[in-house]
Amino acid sequence: MNKKPLVVAISSRALFDLDESHQIYEQQGTQAYCDYQIEHEDIPLQPGTAFSLVRKLLALNNKDKQNPSVEIILLSRNSADTGLRVFNSIQHHKLAITRAVFTSGDSPYRYVAPFGANLFLSTSPEDVRMALNAGFAAATILPSKIEQLNATEQLRIAFDGDAVLFSDEAERIYKQHGLEKFTEVEQKAAKKPLSDGPFKDFLMTLNRLQTEYDEHESPIRTALVTARSAPAHERVILTLRAWGIRIDEAIFLGGMDKGPFLDSFGADIFFDDQEGHCESAREHVATGHVPHGIANEKP
Repeated sequence: MNKKPLVVAISSRALFDLDESHQIYEQQGTQAYCDYQIEHEDIPLQPGTAFSLVRKLLALNNKDKQNPSVEIILLSRNSADTGLRVFNSIQHHKLAITRAVFTSGDSPYRYVAPFGANLFLSTSPEDVRMALNAGFAAATILPSKIEQLNATEQLRIAFDGDAVLFSDEAERIYKQHGLEKFTEVEQKAAKKPLSDGPFKDFLMTLNRLQTEYDEHESPIRTALVTARSAPAHERVILTLRAWGIRIDEAIFLGGMDKGPFLDSFGADIFFDDQEGHCESAREHVATGHVPHGIANEKP
């Protein structure tokens, strides 16, 4: 029986650089935007922030083209008419994307569920929040001017821990009671696995794909990049062990700036719940903000 592929739903603005045409939409309105896209529909769009990630995900299918490991779904607020330029660009860049939804301005997040997506990436914080509230891993792709030309063809994905892979239960104690209380609680609960965060299932699906390869030949490499430090590291390690997940690299920074470490890891994308960490990260790597947990609750 064929295994279910990893399904990633992505917006057109996350996949392609649509800044110029979006500016026309913001300044001149819908009709001007539609006219512009139709006039330029034979001019391919340039890669967007998540383009390199998508290309590497699709490359995982080269092992077995009959039973693909990954499927990318396009979910776009364009109309079918203006979306023709997006599909032409997909063909130009030779991306094996065949399924798409064009919603003519409405939020496309409601199609994440019927497609069975493991991850939803969009430039719309509103769409991402709705997907997270519906129980799906989702992140807002942040604008970034970094070069999408990583030295390795290996797919490298980095995750923050609390409120991303794990629940925000520990982060709530830190925010409300400070570092000393946080450390005390984490040491006492070291043997008790943390509850699931929104990205647990996505990481587990990635891990399943990894196990199809020899550990030293895997085209996927994962990293946990967390502000935690010893002794709060133990609970994280034991939680991943309880989940049966192999993480390739674990970086405990004790509050240091994450950006340079993500650069050294060579992440194709990094997921974090805190806007401050995301701002640092996006100077170095493609970054997805996960608006989940106490750090994203309005005062």
